[in-house]
Amino acid sequence: MCGIVGVIGRSPAAPLLLDALRRLEYRGYDSAGIATLVDGRIERRRAAGKLARLAAELEREPLAGTTGIGHTRWATHGRPTLENAHPHISGGVAVVHNGIIENHLELRAELIAAGHRFETDTDTEVVPQLVHRYLREGARPVEAARLAIARLRGAFALVLLFEGHEDLLVAARRGSPLAIGYGDGEMFVGSDALALAPLTCRIQYLEEGDFAVVRPGGVEIVDAGGRPCERPIVRTHLSGAMIGKGNYRHYMQKEIHEQPAAVGDTLRAFADPATHRILLPEFPFDLAAVPRIAAVACGTAAYAALVGRYWFERLAGVPVDWDIASEFRYREAPLVPGELGLFVSQSGETADTLAAMRHVKALGHPTLGVVNVPESTLAREVDACLRTLAGPEIGVASTKAFTTQLATLACLAIGTARARGRLDPRREEQLTAALDRIPAAMLQALALDDGLREIAHSLAEAASVLYIGRGTSWAIALEGALKLKEISYIHADAYAAGELKHGPIALVDERMPVIVVAPSDSLFEKTASNLQEVHARGGRVILLTDRRGRETLGHFAWRVVELPEVDPFVAPLLYALPVQLLAYHTAVLKGTDVDQPRNLAKSVTVE
Repeated sequence: MCGIVGVIGRSPAAPLLLDALRRLEYRGYDSAGIATLVDGRIERRRAAGKLARLAAELEREPLAGTTGIGHTRWATHGRPTLENAHPHISGGVAVVHNGIIENHLELRAELIAAGHRFETDTDTEVVPQLVHRYLREGARPVEAARLAIARLRGAFALVLLFEGHEDLLVAARRGSPLAIGYGDGEMFVGSDALALAPLTCRIQYLEEGDFAVVRPGGVEIVDAGGRPCERPIVRTHLSGAMIGKGNYRHYMQKEIHEQPAAVGDTLRAFADPATHRILLPEFPFDLAAVPRIAAVACGTAAYAALVGRYWFERLAGVPVDWDIASEFRYREAPLVPGELGLFVSQSGETADTLAAMRHVKALGHPTLGVVNVPESTLAREVDACLRTLAGPEIGVASTKAFTTQLATLACLAIGTARARGRLDPRREEQLTAALDRIPAAMLQALALDDGLREIAHSLAEAASVLYIGRGTSWAIALEGALKLKEISYIHADAYAAGELKHGPIALVDERMPVIVVAPSDSLFEKTASNLQEVHARGGRVILLTDRRGRETLGHFAWRVVELPEVDPFVAPLLYALPVQLLAYHTAVLKGTDVDQPRNLAKSVTVE
């Protein structure tokens, strides 16, 4: 969630740190700060709110120094105020932190009893205070950091800066990601490779429990057991140019329009357009023998997994347990022998999803990840991984990551069905051909942008919006409602259409927009009945359908968005676009911060 950067450089650190923090804005934050060593002393600038405020503060009072750390904070403990902004300083130690120190109250009480005074409401402040205590007792900086970190419980990534030590940063991770970047006589630390992209392409990812001593010439790492170790240095494919907005007003708008290309790239990794066959990699488990799948994810990724549930059960005949990751472990659901854990995540760093995956692994079950970041913790720890090729997604509200997850899960479902003898070659060819055509259909859907913008004027005036659908369209309704809530702050709910008469229809009146996701599939007639129930009660129906659906139901709708006709199997990929665009244009009309909505973070790395 929070963003961390660190520099041991040869040029002024503050501009590099500020630029790197800008590339971490997508994670979500509510305050920011930078600390550097100036003539050996720690100097700090902080600001509540957006990075523009920190930039203005640095312009008013520049920071010299070539060694420093920076941070964007998403508040967990303590309000998003200037006083609670990182870096935190105590006794010649500055710290930036991502995560939660679970035993901070216990440590705070101990330190107060020893005479320490606290200035913030955060859990983080116990870290520099504790390191300061060990320094005062005679420990050298690296040893003081090691002693302090050994006493912390929770999930964290930390970078420490020490007064009088321009050639030293100490970094550690437990549960939260952290990367080391190698330059020419310079070293960098960041929450992810994207933060360091313009500075270096040589990246080293710390593993769980690693403790790293970073100096200008390199890094010394010890693992969770205290043993010296080496971590591979990899070349990242990212560059600073990949994250520009181009001619688009917002990153989210750009990423919505990148979906035909991103889905096409993802499909080309799995589908052979010449033979219309799905080509999956070799797995260390047998898809044909998997008796059941536990599909686990959070937020938007969970709705992709829900679509996957329908595909796996219909095509491959594999029962699927679908769970929200934050509930999965606590439900204590029994897994059948050989059950496959399927984990979907854009970042691969989502704390709840990682915890669920580790729980399944600990029980001895095979694990498979669907991830957009190949160097992420999830990608490294699962038994097998399928990568989505969405590229960097900067907008907090996920768009192209969602549709590339759908594309990947569709290919996996087809491959699983074939492995289990449930799919004849002709049907596989039909489904794969339908996937091949979906990027072109998505381009046609994007051409409906002006009409969707017009509809958004009505949504922007609504106090609440309902979304309904059946089957996989219910999952798209859930995703549409989530998008509207996330970025426009309008209350929205989604229901399986058949559930309307069991309570939610009481909400329907002439002021209530009801968005109906209804492609011409096997459930269309059932959805049509529910639509007419809404119409009979005066609800303003916004119908997302195709030509046949328009001809049948158009006269019951207040507005119709006609999408290209596609095979019902691939309809979720297509119908995701209009619900994204409706949310986007509504948010723009409301004047909200589309790319960084309030209270949200891109990568939720705390439980």
